[in-house]
Order: sequence, then C-alpha cells, then structure tokens
Amino acid sequence: MQVPQSDILTTNRLGKIFGNTVATYKFFWFVSIMQIHAKTNNLKIDVSDILIRMVANAWYPVHYFRLSFGKLDSLFDIVMELHNITQIPIDASTDYIINGLKERLDDRKIRSKLNVLSQNVPYRFLRPWIDTSDDRDMVRRSQTFENGCLYALHKEGKEFHIELNPAWDAYLHTHYNILVDFAYWNLTLFLQVRNPNVPAIPNKLIRPEVRNSLTKQHNYWDMVMNIGGPIRCIYTNAELHPGDYDLDHFIPWSFVSHDLLWNLIPSDGSINSSKSNKLPELDFYLPKLAALQHHSLQLILNADKEPRVLEDFISLGYTARELANMDDVHFRELYERTFNPINQIALNMGFETWKY
Repeated sequence: MQVPQSDILTTNRLGKIFGNTVATYKFFWFVSIMQIHAKTNNLKIDVSDILIRMVANAWYPVHYFRLSFGKLDSLFDIVMELHNITQIPIDASTDYIINGLKERLDDRKIRSKLNVLSQNVPYRFLRPWIDTSDDRDMVRRSQTFENGCLYALHKEGKEFHIELNPAWDAYLHTHYNILVDFAYWNLTLFLQVRNPNVPAIPNKLIRPEVRNSLTKQHNYWDMVMNIGGPIRCIYTNAELHPGDYDLDHFIPWSFVSHDLLWNLIPSDGSINSSKSNKLPELDFYLPKLAALQHHSLQLILNADKEPRVLEDFISLGYTARELANMDDVHFRELYERTFNPINQIALNMGFETWKY
C-alpha cells in the first residue's frame, strides 16, 4: 500500500516512515498526529497530547486482545502499567482513556511512563527527511523544515511540541483516511510477524463502536428449540427456551473476532458476567459443546430447514449436511481438532481458563 503522491510534497519520504521499524511507536505516533490534526485543525500539537493518544490507541489491542508488540517494544508495558495505576477499564472508549489520562497528567508516575515514549519516536520519525541520530541536531534542522519534513520539533525545558509543516496541511486533511489506513496496514504486517497464529489481527486494532448483531444466530437457536424443545445450558444445566437465553462465544470473541455459528451457543443469562473473556475448561465443556452443536444440526436439517447461517460451518471444512451425517465420535474429533489449537494459542497469550 502506498501513500498518495504529490508533485510539491516529499511524499516519497513519507512513504518510508515505517521502514526498518522494530517497535510499534511510529505507527501509533503517526495515527495520533493525524487524528489530533483532523479533530483540532491545529498545526501546533503538544507532544503530551500525542503520547496520551498513542496509549489510548494501543489500549484496546493490548488489553482486550492481548496482542504481543514484540520484545523491543515498551508501549505494551506502559499501557499495562497505566491501567494498573488508573484502573481505567480495559474496554473503555478512546475518548474516555484520553480524558482520564489528561485529568491525571500531574501524577508523576503517569507522566514518567508517558515520557518514556517521548525519548525516541519524535526524532526518529523524521529520519526519512533528516539523516541524523543526534536529537539536538534533529530539532535544529527540523525547524527549517529541511527537505520538506512533516513537522518541526520545538523543545525548551519541559515544554515540548511539534509544529506541522503548513505545506502538508491540505494534503493531510484530503488524504486522511488513506494515510491512517496506510499506518494500520503496516502495523498489521508488523504485528502479524509477532503474533503468527493469532486470527483476524486487522479486526483487533481499533475498538468497534458497535458489535455486529447476532439476530441470525438467535433465530437459528430459536428454531432449534421450537423444533426440538428446550435445551440445557452446557455450563449451568439450566433449561433454555426460545428468546430467553444469551448467546455465548465459546472461545471468547476477544480472541476469535468472529460470530460464526459453530462457536456460538445459548447459555444461561448469568454466564456472561462470570465467564467474560475467559476460556472454558475444554476437557469438561468441549464434549458438551460438540454434542449440542451436532444435535442442533441434525434437528434443523431433518426438519428440512436450511437457514443461510448454516454456511458458517463451511469454514470447518464440511457442509452442514456432511456434519449432520457424521457419527458422534467423528463430529467430536473434528471439534477437538478445531478448538484445541485455538485454545492453546489463547492460553499462550494470557487468556485465563474458567469453569462454572
């Protein structure tokens, strides 16, 4: 993916900002600058505002999805430590995190964590334009907008801000979406190497404003109960009736990032708060999950019902009818082959196990 080209701006150098990247700082630094510029229209931006937004942008992938940023990256640890200090919820909105950190910026512990992020990235980000590793030299040369660099650095005592090059102002506004996508596309490539077995990394970088509706899945399980009668919750053994149950992601959505039917089951309404984003103990619950899923497929297909949501099962390598025609042993083995490696990867990432 390339940045939009310009005949008057050094866009060829902008396209190199993520070259030789060994940590996530540059990605979050650039995205945060873009967001603040788009929101405020200001060319002068306090570095502390950028750092706070960096933390807020990294908050969700770190806490909710437990993505590894790599051994050379301190942003992950800083986000974790700031959560411990502030107790801001792990699934808080970006604005809530930003406001919460700004309100406590006088706290020396919080400021010291943020200051770690200011030691390198403001200077190193400009290397495609200004080839120096001396920070003072970088500050001096950036203030002349050498080679049409993106911003100038201004640092005096505790005051530290950047001044965006006015020549870039219209370009950044016009191409905002493409440039932010460029940053996240490169961040995805960076994180995929460090999380090789983690699914759907692009879906784990930004907190969604609204989760997808589960109406189709609810309709499916209502149909199962209307045909075969009430079913039992695999966790509590409570009797469940149409329209009177919650849908549970057996392996948490925060790991799989999908709503495919083979990972969704009706559950007692009390389960979501206690299970949360934990992993059910497989030895105990997986046989129950497999039995319920197999039974539901057989009920639906024997009743000559084929709702479109059954296409979800194709991702397991079989059609819904092929799965329904399997004997119980082979169906359970398929579920074990599917869920055991997913569960192990999630455990390796720090997800906790749970049993009712």
